[in-house]
Amino acid sequence: MSAPVERGESRRAANARKRISRRPSRLGTPAGAAAPDRVRPADAGFPGLLGRAWHRAEQAGDLRTAVQVLLTLDGHVPADVQLRALSSSDEAALRVLFGRSWRGQDQSDSGAGELADSDDGKPAFLGELALTRGGRIVLRAPSQAPLKRDGLVGGVLRVPWSRQALHAYEQEVNSAAARLAGSVADCRQWLAAQGAEGREELLEQAKEAALRTAPFVLYQGHNQYTNFRDQNTLTGKTLWPGHPDCTLSSLHGVPLELWSDNDAQLVVCLTLLIASAGFGRVEEANGTQLTVDHVAFMLERVRCGYNTALPGPGIAPAASHRVADLAALAAALRERRAEAGTGAQLYREIHGALMHKIERVAGPVAESARDVEAAICRELRARLPLTGATLAEFGEEAAARQAWLAKPYGTYGTGLEALVHHTVTATAHALRADFAMSRGMRSLPALIAALREERWAEICAWDITRYFCCVVPLPDAARHFGDSVAAVADVAWAMSSRMQYNSWHFVPGNLPRVGPVVERDHFVPPTIPDIAFFSDQHHHGHVNNKVRFCVRSPQAVTVDGRRFNGFIDLRLLRCEGPPFTEQDLLVAHRVSGFVAAATGAAAELAVAGEDFEVTAFDSAWHWQQVTGTEPSTAGRTGTAGPRTGQPGRAHRAS
Repeated sequence: MSAPVERGESRRAANARKRISRRPSRLGTPAGAAAPDRVRPADAGFPGLLGRAWHRAEQAGDLRTAVQVLLTLDGHVPADVQLRALSSSDEAALRVLFGRSWRGQDQSDSGAGELADSDDGKPAFLGELALTRGGRIVLRAPSQAPLKRDGLVGGVLRVPWSRQALHAYEQEVNSAAARLAGSVADCRQWLAAQGAEGREELLEQAKEAALRTAPFVLYQGHNQYTNFRDQNTLTGKTLWPGHPDCTLSSLHGVPLELWSDNDAQLVVCLTLLIASAGFGRVEEANGTQLTVDHVAFMLERVRCGYNTALPGPGIAPAASHRVADLAALAAALRERRAEAGTGAQLYREIHGALMHKIERVAGPVAESARDVEAAICRELRARLPLTGATLAEFGEEAAARQAWLAKPYGTYGTGLEALVHHTVTATAHALRADFAMSRGMRSLPALIAALREERWAEICAWDITRYFCCVVPLPDAARHFGDSVAAVADVAWAMSSRMQYNSWHFVPGNLPRVGPVVERDHFVPPTIPDIAFFSDQHHHGHVNNKVRFCVRSPQAVTVDGRRFNGFIDLRLLRCEGPPFTEQDLLVAHRVSGFVAAATGAAAELAVAGEDFEVTAFDSAWHWQQVTGTEPSTAGRTGTAGPRTGQPGRAHRAS
């Protein structure tokens, strides 16, 4: 992603240029020459959350309350995600002692469970309850060694077991073992039926999913499968395809009889998930046990959601939890997913603490959302040559009268730039987002020329400066950053750069699978919107820039006959306060649909021979828009600029 050498520029000059900071407050100065303006708090991110959750559990006063705190990480994730993360022994213990279960028999409100003393007033066994550094609950049950302290967030809570609890636990564990043994045998039988060649194809598919999918962490008992950071066991950012440490790669050519039970379940479950919706479905198992029972639970939840939007009888449930029956259900879900998406809006709910995603089917648009859309439209009618009453009508106008999009408009180089900026600004105000943004490609004519000549390697070699992202903070966003407007400008530019990277990361996923595309790092482009809660946990940029609650709405754009999924998007974020709602997401998706329609109209102009380029939304632009001063001030002096909270032109324009 390094910047290309300009025509006639020496290599030394190019390297010197690349060492100049593009950070707005230090524009034109050597990169890394100054100390950080902000130091990340020691308790920021996921470790801090775990520490606070454990402290709350210790202070809870009773074990039932402590369990609820730990299951939800003190209100940051749904309890059912953590319940499905438990190993079979921990699941049995939690159900027996506290009545907690994900299997439709949760009795948390009834006080059920066997947490009681024996007849002599002393516990029959004294177990342990703890929280791992990965965010999972673990318990020490009878016949198990004490929990290893080095993998825990804090210490342990002592848990008394009665004789009744011991007896119930024995029954639960035996039942779980029998259920698991039957499931493993079924997995092996199904894999055997695929034949050696079929299993190799399944392994290749699973490896490609791990490589092209955002980070995920899956469990088999206490074993962890992940493509995320430290303890990588699957192909991803750390392990290249074919790496011997990748579990999937190590299974190539190995007879099925030598596969472990865990590996057999892993391959079957990944296959079922991918069959139901593509690679993205794997992330919906994030943070949970990857067993056939859990996959069956997920597919049934999806089926029930789709049937609320599908006409007629909908999709029939799986006949059983056998792999063959679940495979049939997965195929039916994938076949009718698009149809369900036309009857209602599909989206994903993201719980950032555990990176867990849940596909949802949105309800109807409420009157409150229509009011917000109307407010956005009023603002845009005042700023742009549009007369419609809805965002859909705006999109139709942009397509019907598209010439202005490629021409200068007011102070903007093109009408498309004006449309993106004013739309992002109006949406930020209407939905009370601390920051709003939209990304795209700077030169549609250059993309079209490369597509027509099938210069796939060249497109893959383009760096992030080929893309843009317009970031608009609200005037009072500075309150989250020490009341420093300069800090807000730097944060806006950091977000813009990251969004340019996202475009860079998604575009190749729309190209033919030729050598340069396959070799290039990229993700499968997103196709449905999502709403995220507590995203300021793992992603370093999110932690540093306080990206807590988010809405993302990606849209496809057709460029010279080729559909590019995730080509543009609209993002809204809040640093604190209330999370966004489903209705907020529905409004945002209508807004991004309008921006996509305008981008598609601009692409048609480029196809017809119009030569234009988006030149706004660089570092200097964000500095000027946020602070209201010229970027040369920051470049000459290295100062942070005004800290008064006065809005720049971006805010006055709104």
